[in-house]
Amino acid sequence: MGIVGPLVNLNLMRHFFSSLLAHPITKGMDTDDPRTTELRLRIVQSKPFLRKIYDEWYGMIQSRIPAGEGGILELGSGAGYLNRLIPRLIRSEVFLCHNVDLVADARRLPFTARSLKAIVMTDVFHHIPDVDAFLCEAVRCLRPGGRIVMIEPWVTTWAEFVFGRLHHEPFLPRAEEWRIPPAGPLSGANGALPWIVLVRDRGRFLAQFPAFRIEEIRPIMPFSYLVSGGVSLRRLMPGFSYFAWRGLERALDPWRDRLAMFAVIGLLRI
Repeated sequence: MGIVGPLVNLNLMRHFFSSLLAHPITKGMDTDDPRTTELRLRIVQSKPFLRKIYDEWYGMIQSRIPAGEGGILELGSGAGYLNRLIPRLIRSEVFLCHNVDLVADARRLPFTARSLKAIVMTDVFHHIPDVDAFLCEAVRCLRPGGRIVMIEPWVTTWAEFVFGRLHHEPFLPRAEEWRIPPAGPLSGANGALPWIVLVRDRGRFLAQFPAFRIEEIRPIMPFSYLVSGGVSLRRLMPGFSYFAWRGLERALDPWRDRLAMFAVIGLLRI
């Protein structure tokens, strides 16, 4: 009984926060409805602050794609526009959307062996129900020298406070399993999963997937995405304030391991 009260209060706080600030375009819509994903692209485009975040994220991804032959697959493309920066990007989504090239499950990729030079994603890895299956597919589909490049939520003291109390998705750094309990394609999640796999359980990852080398993990952005309102909430900051917030974050970079809410992650296919 001693735990029930705080949990109820926490859920009420989340509900109040999300209801008060929910973006009107998608308010009341099911997260797993493909129309929600399509409308979120409109939200990104309509919020200058958030658009600058995505521009920066996409620049980070673009700069880390290896040269040479092979296709570039993006997972979870439905609410994004990375194809404007990367020509011939293969845009995929777990369900049918208007602005994707194919419907694909990350656990069963429709590509031949060693045909890809990169698999990229933004806020997708922590929704994959079985990352073991995805990583096996990535080993199969990527050529040697290919990369997985992703930007994902990260576990720090600050991120655990924010994601654990204010965000609608589960954020469970102490989850025992890598698998996500059955749910919808987007409502099923564990925001802490990238950190669990690559930091907490690094030994297991390296033992199970010796074909991958962890090339980069760079924690980033303690505040920018939060104050932007993201893809679910109303605009919280004007676009011109973006550079001031990013300047503050750069000043706090020595403390990124405690403050960052996201990370740029690169895995090299050996």
